Amino acid sequence: MRRLPPLSALRAFEAAARHLSFKLAAAELHVTPTAISHRIKALETELGVKLFRRLTREIRLTEEGHALAPSLRDAFDRVAAAVERVQRAPTHAVFTLSTLTTLAMSWLVPRLPRFQLLHPQIDVRVSTSQKTVDFTREDFDAALRYGIGGWPGLVQHKLFDDRLTPLASPALARKLKRPADLANVPLLDTDPDPEWHVWLEHAGLARMPVRRGASFDSTRIALEAAAAGIGVALGDPLFAADQIAAGQLVQPFAAIATTRRAYWFVYPEAFATRPKIIAFRDWLATEAESFMAQQAPVHAGNREDRAAAAAPRSAKATRAPGRGGGSDD
Repeated sequence: MRRLPPLSALRAFEAAARHLSFKLAAAELHVTPTAISHRIKALETELGVKLFRRLTREIRLTEEGHALAPSLRDAFDRVAAAVERVQRAPTHAVFTLSTLTTLAMSWLVPRLPRFQLLHPQIDVRVSTSQKTVDFTREDFDAALRYGIGGWPGLVQHKLFDDRLTPLASPALARKLKRPADLANVPLLDTDPDPEWHVWLEHAGLARMPVRRGASFDSTRIALEAAAAGIGVALGDPLFAADQIAAGQLVQPFAAIATTRRAYWFVYPEAFATRPKIIAFRDWLATEAESFMAQQAPVHAGNREDRAAAAAPRSAKATRAPGRGGGSDD
């Protein structure tokens, strides 16, 4: 790289060229006019050209001075702007997360204060969307996804499995004495992947005719509709814990089915060493472990066993809370 003249000399020339005065340049740079004159003379000697015409009561730029001054002014302005940006930059790290509506509202957001208490230097910014984030085109550090995993190019940490059980308003739950009674009420579903067949097969009712109710693009919204008495929704009772505790929803049957899907924390392999991602990953693992410890056991066995497990439960029975969506939350 070519050696540049001293920065002090370039700064003295730029100020003098802007003011067309050694005295005003000296006042701006907090030096004497003589110091400005000496620095400019040294610069002229190094460059081998005259930059000013020194007249009796004024100075004027030479042709070479006119050529140099605008470029120096632009360079110093850009340096000043860069310094200002650094001075105003936030001291906190910003962590951007893409997630799903149900998972965010029912599981993540209530827990976030604990993360902020542990890591006050990390500002978490959460964006909810039904579509899968494209890390190559969107500015996200990580995502919470719902699916079977196996996404290429991503580091994937499984948090917990998807669990399904019917949830209904207290009034509608009183009509559900046994699982077969579901044939007489509207069954609410989520787009684009309805899942009632999973629980019905689990309960030994795969061939039972059902009444299809409204369909929603979020499990959270489907549960709100169920609480309003529109129909019966599927969800994980742990995700609906607040609504169950408030008496807005009831888990009428004990049987809980699982699907092949789960909830995952994912991020590009290239981001694996980012401290903010490591901090969030480790905290999520602790929260997921605590969450899973609250889960009631999933009923298994043959069809007769599953049907027995699906027997009605009272509204006061212990319940486990809900599912939050994934790619189709």
